[in-house]
Amino acid sequence: MTMFRIGEAAELLGVSADTLRRWVDSGRLAAGRDDNGHRVIDGVDLAAFARAQAAEAEERSDGSSARNRLRGIVTAVVKDTVMAQVDIQAGPFRIVSLMSREAADELDLQVGSLAVAVIKSTTVVVERVDKGRSHS
Repeated sequence: MTMFRIGEAAELLGVSADTLRRWVDSGRLAAGRDDNGHRVIDGVDLAAFARAQAAEAEERSDGSSARNRLRGIVTAVVKDTVMAQVDIQAGPFRIVSLMSREAADELDLQVGSLAVAVIKSTTVVVERVDKGRSHS
């Protein structure tokens, strides 16, 4: 079974370690102690908590088959006469979208705007990262 320390779990959930500690202290998320006395969270429990958090925050419309939605802030908009590039920062993730200039104008996308990147992909590559080994 995979166990995560508070800082690791917080990073995976996109929150601060202090927020995660408050969730543990309030009983929202179960934690135990490792052999050194550090608080740790079981990977299965963390995954279930992450799923529940996502279900609470989900903003998907019933009319869409897209399941990958990342809410963030527009950090850049570059337009030419036909196309536009829109950058969104969603937590630690930078999402870049290429769209028609007309679509960007209709959405009135500007730096500082709140936006949701909706991603529909038939190919998603999943890589396993062994705990304790960095992956680049």
